[in-house]
Amino acid sequence: MLKATAEISLYPLNQDYIPAIDDFIARLKAHPGFTVKVNATSTQVSGEYDALFKAIQQEIKGTFLQEGKYVFAVKFLKGDLLT
Repeated sequence: MLKATAEISLYPLNQDYIPAIDDFIARLKAHPGFTVKVNATSTQVSGEYDALFKAIQQEIKGTFLQEGKYVFAVKFLKGDLLT
């Protein structure tokens, strides 16, 4: 099984940015089979490659459908770097 890790930073372009970040992280954590580590400037998520990319795509879209403007910075690494 191919494993991957994503490092994601979300930058809501409004003054009340914490709720949008917390919501995104909670939605990522709701997906089974991932390890999620939250840092001060990013969230790292690791798991099976196809499921990881599908979940990230789904949750980025969910954020973009909300009111406001958002910037995502995402890095993908081969392997499970969190366990």
